Amino acid sequence: MAERVQLPHAKRLCCRPGYSSTCRQGQRAAWAPCGVSGATQGESSKTQSPETLLDTAARRVAEKWPFQRVEERFERIPEPVQRRIVYWSFPRSEQEICMYSSFNAGGEEIASSGESGDDTRLPFRRGIGLLESGCVDNVLQVGFHLSGTVRDPATSLEPEQVCNVSVSFDRCKITAVTCSCGNKDIFYCAHVVALSLYRIRKPEQVKLHLPISETLFQMNRDQLQKFVQYLITVHHTEVLPTAQKLADEILSQNSEINQIHGAPDPTAGASVDDENCWHLDEEQVQEQVKLFLSQGGYHGSGKQLNLLFSKVREMLKMRDSNGARMLTLITEQFMGDPRLVLWRQQGTTMTDKYRQLWDELGALWMCIVLNPHCKPEQKGFWLRQLRRWNRIDVCPLEDGNHGSELTNLTNALPQELLHKGITSVTNMDGWVGHPLDPIGTLFSTLMEMWQGSEDRVLDFSGKIMEHPVFQTQHFLEDGESFVSLAVETALIGLGQQRVMPDGLYAQEKVCRNEEQLLAKLQEVDLDDLLVKIFQKQAVFLLEAGPYSGLGELLYRESVPMHTFAKYLFTSLLPHDVELAYTIALRSMRLPVLESTAPSGDLSRPHHIVSVVPNRYPRWFTLSHIETQQCDLASTMLTAAKGDSRKLQTVLESIQKNIHSSSHIFKLAQDAFKIATLMDSLPDIILLKVSLELGLQVMRMTLSTLNWRRREMVRWLVTCATEVGVFALDSIMQSWLNLFTPTEATSVVASTVMSNSTIVRLHLDCHQQENLANSARTLALQCAMKDPQNCALSALTLCEKDHIAFETAYQIVLDAAATGMNYTQLFTIARYMEHRGYPMRAYKLATLAMTHLNLSYNQDTHPAINDVLWACALSHSLGKNELAAVIPLVVKSVKCATVLSDILRRCTLTTPGMVALHSRRNSGKLMSLDKAPLRQLLDATIGAYINTTHSRLTHISPRHYSEFIEFLSKARETFLMAQDGHIQFTQFIDNLKQIYKGKKKLMMLVRERFG
Repeated sequence: MAERVQLPHAKRLCCRPGYSSTCRQGQRAAWAPCGVSGATQGESSKTQSPETLLDTAARRVAEKWPFQRVEERFERIPEPVQRRIVYWSFPRSEQEICMYSSFNAGGEEIASSGESGDDTRLPFRRGIGLLESGCVDNVLQVGFHLSGTVRDPATSLEPEQVCNVSVSFDRCKITAVTCSCGNKDIFYCAHVVALSLYRIRKPEQVKLHLPISETLFQMNRDQLQKFVQYLITVHHTEVLPTAQKLADEILSQNSEINQIHGAPDPTAGASVDDENCWHLDEEQVQEQVKLFLSQGGYHGSGKQLNLLFSKVREMLKMRDSNGARMLTLITEQFMGDPRLVLWRQQGTTMTDKYRQLWDELGALWMCIVLNPHCKPEQKGFWLRQLRRWNRIDVCPLEDGNHGSELTNLTNALPQELLHKGITSVTNMDGWVGHPLDPIGTLFSTLMEMWQGSEDRVLDFSGKIMEHPVFQTQHFLEDGESFVSLAVETALIGLGQQRVMPDGLYAQEKVCRNEEQLLAKLQEVDLDDLLVKIFQKQAVFLLEAGPYSGLGELLYRESVPMHTFAKYLFTSLLPHDVELAYTIALRSMRLPVLESTAPSGDLSRPHHIVSVVPNRYPRWFTLSHIETQQCDLASTMLTAAKGDSRKLQTVLESIQKNIHSSSHIFKLAQDAFKIATLMDSLPDIILLKVSLELGLQVMRMTLSTLNWRRREMVRWLVTCATEVGVFALDSIMQSWLNLFTPTEATSVVASTVMSNSTIVRLHLDCHQQENLANSARTLALQCAMKDPQNCALSALTLCEKDHIAFETAYQIVLDAAATGMNYTQLFTIARYMEHRGYPMRAYKLATLAMTHLNLSYNQDTHPAINDVLWACALSHSLGKNELAAVIPLVVKSVKCATVLSDILRRCTLTTPGMVALHSRRNSGKLMSLDKAPLRQLLDATIGAYINTTHSRLTHISPRHYSEFIEFLSKARETFLMAQDGHIQFTQFIDNLKQIYKGKKKLMMLVRERFG
């Protein structure tokens, strides 16, 4: 990291001993030389000799004491002692350097080989590269200040650059850095890394001097004057104005500088009041977080913020005080995010990704305030700070339960149970889904301890080293291991009965955390010891009362145990079948969808109480939860194949606890697939379970809309076919409770009577006839109940049985007057003609005509084809039938074009050209001057006249040409009458007189018709 300003001045002043009797306590004393040469002594020794007592003591002092306190404590400090303290005050571990120069210290970045382009761009990796390439030079340590130059080799894009780097340090921490590269970032730049690692790896090559004030104290007046003058001469352009200003102030008796004893020394180390922490560029942290937030989740900003959070966690793990400091800076920027104001004004909620960032922010603050190593005054300061943020209006609320809204569970428990001593209640805020994730954290910690002795990691110099052995085995009792404790911890947490929190995001977090913890558990191989732990915990959860989500006492708002129970079931099944099924069956409950039992009712086997009796909880994740419940049931069905007792028990549990027809249908399909696997004979018991579930689906969806209903009905028939002919007969006998009349005829009965079903069941003639009789009976019952939709299907199904067919036809006739519309009747009429019953078709067509009404402008009505067909049928049957149908046509049809079409068709051929009952037709065409065609002709002319007047009422010029063509067709119809020419001329004259205002239109009429 490069600073944009120079290093700050030292916070404390240094002066000669005895300078004044009033010299304040804490001012530094400079001692006379002790005759020890300026060369470093023992800074680096490659021999294996033990460390000297001086180095041991200096090392400890350099870690813990500010140098000012050392000076205050001892009246005289020999120069060798000072040198060793200064020597050991520089950081000794590369881990901290890495932490402040890359996002993931000690993680993937460090373990990688360095060949990745991303890794090589990291400041820490680049710094190592510069160091190993010999780019660090002119390294000098003066007291608590390190300086040097780092050469950045030329690239194809940039020339070679030499950077001046300086580092201040105190108590093994870098407290300030500066680099001339001008880089601006949160972390140290590669040049600072290179210089720091040079000092750590090659301390013997660094020339070490005592603080500059010590050297000045050893000079006489002439030496001091020469020193100052040479310094000004070398740097006169930079320091001359400052030097003159300081000289003027020193020569002035009343100046402020003369009122202070001593002078600042940037190389003299820290004072007692200085905070001992690593250098962190607060301004850059604020700028970076502000930039990431302004991007609104785009360009990987969420990932960058999560990396910053990871850095805070890393600092907390290292007990670095900058963790809280950095989190404070991040929080200030989050609180200042303008989107919070906007969302509050609009009344909208923050996005899920943004909510996750706030959750991480809150979790980190809880880690800080719960840190047992923090002092009470620190916690008090953070608490005041958190309260200040909380008072800000835009501070978002936590998406979870609010304690003031929830009654204590103890008050909701049945009093009889309390009198029996069952008084332990669950925690309202569960451990799984908690912001701190205590169970997941403890599980991971114990697993890391278990795996620690086997893992090998890279140290920060890139060398392979053994992981340090954890000296914790003595905390374990006989038979315990870290993995057993980890598994037991996870089982306890997952089995805890806990309230489902309010809000979508909080509920999703509960589900997500549970699944993450189960995924970790599934990576553990179960041995005999772990199986015993599973059995012990399973029994405990079944008997633990209200603490347990698998106990008898359950409340409606409880987080379901389906996902956890599925894991327990599959884990226990190979070892303890009965316990596995007991756990799984107990966990099938979903009380949020059930009515609450009275608090005093103990007759039910599993008591359901409500923490909030008057509040129906809003579960946003209910669909996901029901899916998990379905998966658990499917797992049990699969495992129970071949065991009729267990299959029956699982079936009863499904029917009692699953309330979603879609999920029950899925279970029915799953059971069917398992029962009919290709590599084995069908499992008839499981098939019957599948059928029972299918029947339940039919009953549940009979009176409700379900887009998969038709698929469900077809599947049920297929399933019943696999079970056998008795199952098909059974569903037809009880069709009223399972199917609609349309489904029963068009799907059930039709499928039963199909050839594929007969072949599949291997039925003999007697069985075929019995099944067909049941299907026909079903069809007739459906036709009686819903003739509009079932009559045609019933006729089709009853074709081979004369009595049944006649019955179905009579049902149609009875319903034709009131219960059926013209479309349905025309359809059945066409069917009758197709089947060879033209007179029945004619009768149904005439009944259909009585329900029809075509107005003058409905010349594209879908029923026109049916009317033309009915007239053609009547014409083919004979004059009498045509004479009977024409009055119906005249009454029902007012559209002139349709009537004229019928009229022309009737005049083209002789009625009754088809032989009917051996009658022969005379072959004469019907006259237009006699009934029934005269009636039809008059109606057609009248329709043209009425339509013409209707169209002229609102006609526009763009329709004039179309209107003229319409009059041309009308003239053709008029001319079919004997006096048609006269009638049409009078009609045109009438139009000219009535509509003379429409001059242009009338002009067009005259041009065409005179």
